[in-house]
Amino acid sequence: GDGKSAHYKLVLPQSTESLVRPVGYGDGKSAHYKRLLGIRRSNFLLVLLVLMQMSYLCFGAFMFCSFEGPGEQELRRHLKMFRAAFLRNFSCLNDEALESFIVEIVRAHENRVSPVKNVTSDPNWSFGHSFFFSSTIITTIGYGNITPLSTGGKIFCIVYGLIGIPLTLILLSAFVERLLIPVTYILQFLNSRLGHLYQAFNIRVLHLFIVGLLVVVFFFLVPAAIFSSLEPEWDYVDSLYYCFISLTTIGLGDFTPGDSYEQPYRPLYKVAVVGYLLVGLTAMMLLLNVLYDIPQLNVGVFFLLKSDELTNDPEKVRLHHGLGPKYTQQIDEAPPPQFYRAEK
Repeated sequence: GDGKSAHYKLVLPQSTESLVRPVGYGDGKSAHYKRLLGIRRSNFLLVLLVLMQMSYLCFGAFMFCSFEGPGEQELRRHLKMFRAAFLRNFSCLNDEALESFIVEIVRAHENRVSPVKNVTSDPNWSFGHSFFFSSTIITTIGYGNITPLSTGGKIFCIVYGLIGIPLTLILLSAFVERLLIPVTYILQFLNSRLGHLYQAFNIRVLHLFIVGLLVVVFFFLVPAAIFSSLEPEWDYVDSLYYCFISLTTIGLGDFTPGDSYEQPYRPLYKVAVVGYLLVGLTAMMLLLNVLYDIPQLNVGVFFLLKSDELTNDPEKVRLHHGLGPKYTQQIDEAPPPQFYRAEK
């Protein structure tokens, strides 16, 4: 009310020296390491993690074989029977001619050119479709449903991605930094109401749950309902599956919006989806930032070499948990990080 504007200052960690200085460095004492079964604990845990990862991959392979294998075999049998029946009904057409025709149809389909009513379908490389394709490059989603075929297009795609991907990361990081301000207000509110009842860790987990719930509702559940109503061949599960595959940048490409050739305003629709993808990716990055700000949930620190370093002097024992730059204030033995008003 005094006519002066206030600005917000983001306070970084007070010291980054401990992130690069080995434990025991400069104090004349040798460093010792925590060990399991005779090897450094971090190396033992890393080997265990690799084994768990391979086991998880094998488990996924087994489950996908179980779910998808029978359907594929049934489809192969049906296609074989259909082909034999087609040749019987059209005896003037030999097997070689049919094979050549099928190859051309498959090639056209792989390039997203529909052989059904192809004359009336929109081109895949109109401005709207190209805009959507460009967004899948710079966001690293990469559906793969359409790809450049010309040599010039492939070279340009490489250069475009090299420049566009870092720019997109910078843009999304800038948005996340600004969104952390209202998100931190939520944490401050929870601390003011529940700080005398629960530990800081419990409040942070509740804060993470609230942010995660908002992301799931507004970027997965609600958009899935919208996509299922706009896409004629998608049900709700298909739409929810598309949202997850896209916002996690898996980008399988089996479901892409606007693929129906009879859909009205198809290019404009794809441009609108680009906005959803950019905002959704920002929300996912925000959620990850909130997660990483909880040290107890940062299990990755146990796989780092510095996590098992000790010194002979107990007073020099340091546990390092810094895993990169933070968007919030970090002070030793202080309340949870928060933004504050700069002094006038």
